Amino acid sequence: MKNNVELAEYLKVRRSVPAFQMAEPGPSRAEIESILTLAVRVPDHGKIAPWRFIVYRGGERATIGEELLRLALEKNPDLGDEMIAVERARFTRAPLVIAVVSTAAPHFKIPEWEQLMSAGALCLNLLMAANAHGFVSNWLTEWFAYDARAHPLLGIRAGEKVAGFIHIGSTTFPVTERPRPALDEVVTWVGGE
Repeated sequence: MKNNVELAEYLKVRRSVPAFQMAEPGPSRAEIESILTLAVRVPDHGKIAPWRFIVYRGGERATIGEELLRLALEKNPDLGDEMIAVERARFTRAPLVIAVVSTAAPHFKIPEWEQLMSAGALCLNLLMAANAHGFVSNWLTEWFAYDARAHPLLGIRAGEKVAGFIHIGSTTFPVTERPRPALDEVVTWVGGE
C-alpha cells in the first residue's frame, strides 16, 4: 500500500531537531488540536487515558522561564551568565511546548508500568504528529520535570509525573542524522530462521 511505503520512508529519516534551533512559525490552535488528536492514538490498555497534555504558548512561556530561573538560582546562586540565559529561555526556544503528563496510578487491572509506557508512546506519537503537520519537534525532560518545586508553576498536579516536554516549531537549520545502534548490538534472536 502506498501509505505504508510513505510511513516506512518517513521512519527511515525521522529525526528530532534541537529546541534551540527552532523558531516561528509554530502551529496554530487548529493545527495544535489536529496534532493532539493524532497523538492520542496510542496503545492504552483498558482505555483509561493515563496521561494528559499541558499546552504552553505565547508570553506565558517567558514568565515560566523567569520563574524557572529563580528556582535554578535558589539551587545554585553562582550560575554564570550563559546558564542564566539558558534557564530563562527553557520555554521560549520553540514557539510551542506541550507537556505530556503521566497520571499513572494503581488500577485493579492495568499495571502502572503499562500506563507509564502509554505516556511514553504518547510522547513519540506527538513528535510524529507534529512532523506530519510540517513542524520539527524534540522530546525533552530537563531538571524541572523532576523538581517538585517547579510542578505548580507548570500545572503539574500532586502524584503526576512528566513524561516529556515536546518542543514544536520550524527551523532553518539542516536536519542531520546521528549515529544509530547497529542491530547486532541491540537484537537477540530466539528461535526461527
